[in-house]
Amino acid sequence: MPAPGPWTEDELDRVGSAQELDLSSAGPDGTLGPATTMWVVRVGDDLYVRSAGGPDRPWYRRALAAGAGRIGAGGVARSVTFASVAPDVEPDIDAAYHAKYDSYGPRIVGSVTGEHAHLVTIRLAPTADLA
Repeated sequence: MPAPGPWTEDELDRVGSAQELDLSSAGPDGTLGPATTMWVVRVGDDLYVRSAGGPDRPWYRRALAAGAGRIGAGGVARSVTFASVAPDVEPDIDAAYHAKYDSYGPRIVGSVTGEHAHLVTIRLAPTADLA
């Protein structure tokens, strides 16, 4: 079981380079809900996800309500809190999405970049394990 605390460099590298991430939100009793697969990017020592479908996506609403959950990507499984994002980091997050996913085309990458995507960005902050 990983120790609580900041991401290790290995975790950042593995999750940050993974093509997709599975995210589950914790229920009121701590039980994890179904996982949703999404894109993830690394900026510095942080990992970020965005709701491609906007604020009404069920996974996003569950994540905001729960405030915590679990992620899995690149062979790393870790409990996290769903944290806010400093506005000055948003352009770097956009750039990371473009660098990693532009091969999918402008329409698809456009769903997770730009002003509309800034409103639905979540920073994944590692915590003690939930499960």
